[in-house]
Amino acid sequence: MYCIILIYLIKKLDIDNKLHNYLKITGILNNVFRPQKTLNKTRLQLYNTLALPVLLYGSETWAIKASDARRIRAAEMKYMRRTARYTWTDYKTNTQITKELRITSILEKLLEYSRK
Repeated sequence: MYCIILIYLIKKLDIDNKLHNYLKITGILNNVFRPQKTLNKTRLQLYNTLALPVLLYGSETWAIKASDARRIRAAEMKYMRRTARYTWTDYKTNTQITKELRITSILEKLLEYSRK
């Protein structure tokens, strides 16, 4: 019984730590490479090179709950909205922004990795 609880807590802490580090990296990218002065293509390449691997490393073993999926999606869209030059008050849905930037969501990538 204690072993199951311990494994759950370790995986929960792993997701929390990865998400925290991901948010730190995307925050640095937002501050250094401002959307007004940097091309979207460049920002997306930096995102795919620097931020995504931090979050996705070891994600094959995660059992993602709905609350974790919401947090991951919100963290992703925080960066993507800024890249697309929209504020959180602009009426743009997440799907509209992902289609505009032509990206696949992190959750879809997580599902793909877990299938392999």
